Amino acid sequence: MSRSDAVTIATDVACGRRRAEAVIEETLADVARANPALNAFTAVLADEARSQARRLDVRIAAGDTVGPLAGVPFAAKNLFDVQGVTTIAGSIILKDAAPAARDAAMVARLRAAGAILVGLLNMDEFAYGFVTENAHYGPTHNPHDLACIAGGSSGGSAAAVAAGLTPLALGSDTNGSIRVPAGLCGIFGLKPTFGRLSREGVFPFVDSLDHAGVFARTVRDLALAYDVMQGDGDSGRAADTVSAKLISLSERRLRVGVLEGWFQQGAFPEVRESLDRVAGALAAARGVELPGAEAARSAAFCLTTYEGARLHRADVEARPQDFDPAVRDRLLAGLLLPDEVAVAARRYRPLFRDEARAVFERFDILLAPATPCTAPRIGQATMTLAGEVVTVRPNLGAYTQPLSFIGVPIVTAPVNRPGLMPVGIQIIAAPWREDLALAAALRLENLGVVAAHAPPAAADQP
Repeated sequence: MSRSDAVTIATDVACGRRRAEAVIEETLADVARANPALNAFTAVLADEARSQARRLDVRIAAGDTVGPLAGVPFAAKNLFDVQGVTTIAGSIILKDAAPAARDAAMVARLRAAGAILVGLLNMDEFAYGFVTENAHYGPTHNPHDLACIAGGSSGGSAAAVAAGLTPLALGSDTNGSIRVPAGLCGIFGLKPTFGRLSREGVFPFVDSLDHAGVFARTVRDLALAYDVMQGDGDSGRAADTVSAKLISLSERRLRVGVLEGWFQQGAFPEVRESLDRVAGALAAARGVELPGAEAARSAAFCLTTYEGARLHRADVEARPQDFDPAVRDRLLAGLLLPDEVAVAARRYRPLFRDEARAVFERFDILLAPATPCTAPRIGQATMTLAGEVVTVRPNLGAYTQPLSFIGVPIVTAPVNRPGLMPVGIQIIAAPWREDLALAAALRLENLGVVAAHAPPAAADQP
């Protein structure tokens, strides 16, 4: 199984040390061997990947200039449109829909940079969940313990990267669906500022909260993929190239604070210890509060249920038996919410944004755990947080949901814990300051405090 990072692969392919076709054949062989155990991929696009690799090799042999991700394999959560493929979004309801007419914007930009799409990845149905235990396509298994969840809803994306199958994978994050699986699988994940990366061609869940982002095994891979995909995003804001300035930024002194209160309530001891290591390495101030976080989480819950239910109302009413039961029940509950609930939730957003803005006047970076615990077991219904027995699914996002509610950029970084189950820490920056979050992650990576967990031998087993 190949462990090469994206930057190394692209460098080797562009200068002729490796052929893109050979890289793709190795990747496809790895996927064929590992996926039966992981269940990360729901579709493998082998013929198309081989064809793209051959064309790239011909161009390189002819002396053409190629993109910065030349020959790099990547995969995408199966709610990203891929030309000629039906976008199923983890459902069976969409399986007979017409194939996509063109690639999603982020897929197209990666391909334009030379990256090669090898497949589509498992997820919670319609991105409504934190565990990727899909009733139609089965659970995705955590590469570090196959009895445990990979997290969700981008669980297939995180598992594929964590297992070393692809160096990059695309995901989406509404309430924590990049950060939760990145943390539980021991890799890096980027949820950018709301609107920074285009959602064109991404099947929606909650339009007012959905983010598109990326997973990787190194910070420089994360930054390069982010640069390639920026364009003008959904916001129309000009791109801010990060890769070229990342090293100098990582050497800059940053004002770092540790979020406490809600963001550590119920955290397991290994999560607190991991947060302490990161905080110590960045000389972070303690005792920082973000007032209103619990209310923000409640507002995000309400908005998610309300908007998600209305998006799927017609199918819920016409064919409820075709939904994943766990998703259907939450959508049915959402249809009972009155409009006033959504109005109140939306009104709270600018108030909480103001609270965050005040904190960022004092700090460049804030730190918080990505999840309260390491990966629970597949099928585990409950866990204990702060002495209270709570359900697993919603509470995995306890620390992520308030932050996506206001759309701030966040890098989830895996604390270096060899031989132990992964713990991820959120590195949070003010809106449009992805560069600072990535720079802090790079400093931690250079210090050896954070690092992608080595893909275990278990992920190689059929």
